[in-house]
Amino acid sequence: MKAFRMEGPEVAVVAEVPDIAVQAGEALLRVKMVGMCGTDLNTFRGRNAMVTFPRVPGHEVAAEVVEGGGALAAGTLVTISPYTSCGRCASCKRGRVNACQFNETMGVQRDGAMTEYISVPVEKLYAAKLSIKELCLVEPLTVGFHAAARGRVSAEDTVAVFGCGGVGLGAIASAAFRGAETIAIDMDDAKLEIARKAGAKHLIHSKNEDLHERLSAITGGHGPDVMIEAIGLPQTFRAAVEEVAFTGRVVYIGYAKEPVAYETRLFVQKELDVMGSRNALPTDFREVIRMLEAGRFPVEDAVSAVVPLDEAARMLGEWSAAPGKFTKIMVEI
Repeated sequence: MKAFRMEGPEVAVVAEVPDIAVQAGEALLRVKMVGMCGTDLNTFRGRNAMVTFPRVPGHEVAAEVVEGGGALAAGTLVTISPYTSCGRCASCKRGRVNACQFNETMGVQRDGAMTEYISVPVEKLYAAKLSIKELCLVEPLTVGFHAAARGRVSAEDTVAVFGCGGVGLGAIASAAFRGAETIAIDMDDAKLEIARKAGAKHLIHSKNEDLHERLSAITGGHGPDVMIEAIGLPQTFRAAVEEVAFTGRVVYIGYAKEPVAYETRLFVQKELDVMGSRNALPTDFREVIRMLEAGRFPVEDAVSAVVPLDEAARMLGEWSAAPGKFTKIMVEI
């Protein structure tokens, strides 16, 4: 069968790979569409330390059950959870399997879904009354939804999100879906407009506006109750702690690419809850599906391009050359 495979940094081809071997307890799926995210871009650039080459990418999946789907009949459209969990590490024992110490995500530590067929454990399947494109958006949105859950976002909160890429849009949509007053922060007007359609009440263009002044004006001088960082820059890591309200919550999704120096006094003086957020739990998948089924997300605006498998390498090259140009790229298999 055909697969899109990265042979090394900036070298990607459509290759013939062996047919899939279906394991006991797994369903055979025909892949319909796969989304590409920042992880795939970093892999293509050779900057993902968790990836060894060659590697088939892809963990944002819309697929069709072929056989072995249990209660899901052949032909049922599904999305999947692409993570593994060992059941033995400290995270798994606490029920937080999303942060398994030995997790292997499809397309990262193991081959992914950018191929014609995949085999997936039945318990990782999620059926929904959604289009193929919507199903493909479920997994990336769950990452932001999990961050909002980590931040205990409620309708009483004001929530500010750094970054309106795919993950940041998930956090914005989740906060708005929970009833929070939501603030989107970015330096791209087009992305900020998509954030508005995803539920952001306030937009801050942080290159053209003073971030502190705008946040202070919106929150009556208190600062947001929750700050969610979905970019991964030292300055936004620091700004989250500086701008959040006293006794507020800071949630980090992005990875800063270098050590970050803090004024640690703020951690204590504000008595902050500072936490990381990784992957997603089954409850996050179900909540995203509920939101999409309610039509509460601007799907067409959020998808920058849809290309066939043969053009995936070209599109990755374009994305690498102009990363700010794209929000979400999808590949039809």
